[in-house]
Amino acid sequence: MEGDYIIGGVFSIHANMHMVNNDYTTAPEAPRCTGRIDPRELRFSRAMVFAIEEINNSTELLPSVKLGYQIHDSCASVPMTMHVAFQLSNGYDPVYYTRHDCSQSGVVIAVIGESGSTPSISMSRVIGSFNIPQVSHYATCACLSDKKQYPTFFRTIPSDQYQADALAKLVKHFGWTWIGAIRSNSDYGNNGMAAFLKAALREGICVEYSESFYRTDSRNKIQRIADIIRRSTSTVVVAFAAPGDMKFLLEEMAKDRPPSRQWIGSEAWITDPHLMSFSFCAGAIGVAIQQSVIPGLREFLLNLSLSKVASSSVLTKFWEEAFDCKLKSSNPDERTCDGTEDIKTLLSPYTETSQLRITNMAYKAVYAIAHAIHNVVCLETNKTIQCNKHTKLESSQVLSGLKNVNFTRNSYHVSFDDNGDPVAFYELVNWQRHASGVTELIKVGYYDASLPVGQQFHINRNITWLEGSTQVPVSVCSDSCSPGTRKVLRKGKPICCYDCIQCPTGEMNNVTDSPNCYPCPREFWPNAKKDACFPKRVEFLSFDEVLSIILAAFSVSGACLAIITAAVFFHHRTTPIVRANNSELSFLLLFSLTLCFLCSLTFIGAPSEWSCMLRHTAFGITFVLCISCVLGKTIVVLMAFKATLPGNNVMKWFGPPQQRMTVVSFTFIQVIICTLWLVVSPPFPKKNLTTYKEKILLECALGSSVGFWAVLGYIGLLAVFCFILAVLARKLPDNFNEAKMITFSMLIFCAVWITFIPAYISSPGKFTVAVEIFAILASSFGLMLFIFAPKCFIILFKPEKNTKKYLMSKS
Repeated sequence: MEGDYIIGGVFSIHANMHMVNNDYTTAPEAPRCTGRIDPRELRFSRAMVFAIEEINNSTELLPSVKLGYQIHDSCASVPMTMHVAFQLSNGYDPVYYTRHDCSQSGVVIAVIGESGSTPSISMSRVIGSFNIPQVSHYATCACLSDKKQYPTFFRTIPSDQYQADALAKLVKHFGWTWIGAIRSNSDYGNNGMAAFLKAALREGICVEYSESFYRTDSRNKIQRIADIIRRSTSTVVVAFAAPGDMKFLLEEMAKDRPPSRQWIGSEAWITDPHLMSFSFCAGAIGVAIQQSVIPGLREFLLNLSLSKVASSSVLTKFWEEAFDCKLKSSNPDERTCDGTEDIKTLLSPYTETSQLRITNMAYKAVYAIAHAIHNVVCLETNKTIQCNKHTKLESSQVLSGLKNVNFTRNSYHVSFDDNGDPVAFYELVNWQRHASGVTELIKVGYYDASLPVGQQFHINRNITWLEGSTQVPVSVCSDSCSPGTRKVLRKGKPICCYDCIQCPTGEMNNVTDSPNCYPCPREFWPNAKKDACFPKRVEFLSFDEVLSIILAAFSVSGACLAIITAAVFFHHRTTPIVRANNSELSFLLLFSLTLCFLCSLTFIGAPSEWSCMLRHTAFGITFVLCISCVLGKTIVVLMAFKATLPGNNVMKWFGPPQQRMTVVSFTFIQVIICTLWLVVSPPFPKKNLTTYKEKILLECALGSSVGFWAVLGYIGLLAVFCFILAVLARKLPDNFNEAKMITFSMLIFCAVWITFIPAYISSPGKFTVAVEIFAILASSFGLMLFIFAPKCFIILFKPEKNTKKYLMSKS
């Protein structure tokens, strides 16, 4: 259609380009399109015509200016698109200006198209050299946003960069980390899939396979890709492909029993009604251009009379293919179109206007160019718009105007950023199959790139998945690692393929699919599942333990035995055996043994600051008191024997006062050692976190190790000294000689405490305390039994031996 300003249009109306093998003996014929008409592309081109007629009838946009158009068919072929681009740039007029540049009489001021990214790239490189702006309604390749290569390219459809991000977030949202990927072997598919794989990598998604194909590939190659999909372990397949390419692949998969796969589609094919006839794809989900309403378009598309159809070769072919008749035919076997055909009853993508998406992109592209022209040739004065249709309009002026367009049409906003791209907004659509067998495209959510991060992706309706299931399918290489385990990657496999390993001892993990386990705080320990930390079990020798009860029973029994023995001795204090064995030291020894038995009780129970100081000092002092008494008794035996020798009066130097002084002196030295220990570095309670990792040992730290070993060393020194003296006196012939019993008791005492040292050092936790208590009780019982048991036996059961005559007789 002629007009004041001509807008070009390029659409893939036919399916194929007529191929000719040139023999170079004749001039090659002009390229032409052939094959069946694509009703959807025809609808795009008719929407352009509708928009131009709507603008020409408008009183607000370009009043008194008539827009014309040249619409060409590129049949999705790069050679044909290049041919059309030169036609739009040069025109058919052979007239030339007097200057050296080419004729401008037939040049369009802007171009709408092409539908594919690859043809759009080819066309942009041609018309871009002449500063002719190109506004595509369907070319989504992110590469076209590069203004250095494509400075005159604009589009009303979002870039695939946003689509790739939306698809990656869609896959991540449903927990799919193991997917297959197929793509068209074209600029659209290759660049789109590259952007998707990059976004998927950021989201932690792994790809089992990534294959490309094209509709012109051999059947063997397409069959090979179908077999890869069948044999794959991933349930989800992301397809970044053109509708024509997907048609060939799905037809190949339908020949054999198609596998159960969840298809994720790019906007190019997910809304194609032809592909929705493949029932095994029901449940497919993908991103789609926003659905829209264009008032009056349906009536315009259906307003086709036979005369109007006959005036256009394209409409003629569409009509004949749609109704299987011929407008003009000389063949009697062919049905002639008689005018009874009703296009309103035709089920075709051309008449399907309930899901207008890409059509609206073509519609908005026309209005974007019209607004750019309006801003150059029109002025508004006193609210009146004046347009000069005789203005010599250059395509570069339209190019500048397109960069600044900002308007709203039918509630849809139109503007371009610095890259010539619109604001990205996608609908999330789902193929839902009804009981009648019809698959319907349902909107289930949206993706809005203009919203803040985290709010861009939203689902607001139930989704039907593969095979009509309402449960989200699972597509993972490895099942999630539950809390308490960590991921270990499999060698040579993607990061989504891993094994789940139990957390090591002492470590936990409360996060699903964590690659690491973490140690609990020092005073905490993991539970059995190793998914939480709990306070460590505190361990000490408590009174309610069986071991503590046994030791306490022996301690109390020993103390009672010492008291009973003292009572027996006190009752028979006038008998010869009691008087002959130094009754005063015997009572003091029994008192100290009672304290020795009872001091072992201070080692039981939770250690505290006072109990730690008390248990070691009480033990050290009472044992020295005990050994001092035994030492005094041993010295008395030796001195008594020496005193029987003629002329020896040594007993006067070791009478009762000297015996008391000896006991007090030896004990006082231990008191001084203990006092220094408590002043310099006393024992204190501490939490032992190193012996056992899973529990805390409450124990008494020694404070000063020198103080502890000094106390033990002093006890050991007295015991050895006492043992030596007892050995020297063991063969004295008198019946009152108790040196033999002292020798045995000291032998037991020394043996116990010598074995105590390695046992004390090697015993862990509360058993260290138990060993110490056992040593105290064993040595105390040794003294008690060897020194006092024989005397008590004679007192109670052999009174005939408890006489002065018996004691004075020779052994």
